Amino acid sequence: MRTTEETEGFDGEASNTSMISGASSPYQPTTEPVLSRNVLGAMRCDMEYLMSYFGILKAVEVVLSLISFICIETIMMCSPCGGVYLFEFVSCSAFVVTGVLLLIFCLNLHIKVPQVNWNLTDLVNTAASTFLFFLSSLLLVCINHNTGAEKAAVVFGFLVTGVFGLNTFLAVRRWRRGNGCQGAAQTSEYMRARTASRGEMEARPELA
Repeated sequence: MRTTEETEGFDGEASNTSMISGASSPYQPTTEPVLSRNVLGAMRCDMEYLMSYFGILKAVEVVLSLISFICIETIMMCSPCGGVYLFEFVSCSAFVVTGVLLLIFCLNLHIKVPQVNWNLTDLVNTAASTFLFFLSSLLLVCINHNTGAEKAAVVFGFLVTGVFGLNTFLAVRRWRRGNGCQGAAQTSEYMRARTASRGEMEARPELA
């Protein structure tokens, strides 16, 4: 028969052993929360942007740039080919860059990267596309061979130039309005800080 002291000692050793084995076990419960991020599931098409002026212009620019690229690609022979190559490069670049920007704005991906000035990026793209499309279309007019594909490319080139020009005008207005609001906010913040500093100086007792 075990005495009471021996029983208590045995129970203490058993509890210590269980604590040590539990501490050394690799399957320990954790209190850290498990975060599941489903980025693709959070992406949704912003129909409000797609139905706005900028969204409609972006979609028209993508379609017209693609049609212009297809028209210029159907030309089999050219001499000289400098105008054709330039128009091909401009139409393909405008289609890719503008299409990517359209996806970024429609899926609200620009909100996830606030470090980039997206309004200025859109303005630079539309202004550059306007100038390059006008230049390449004008050059294609001067050296074309009156084929159907060249005439179609010139027509769609000038059409997309007008659309890009309108988008550039609206983008400049939006950029100026955004800079004006930012400047007004900074001025208001400066005046608020200056007023608070003046109030502290008036509340401070004068030194004898």
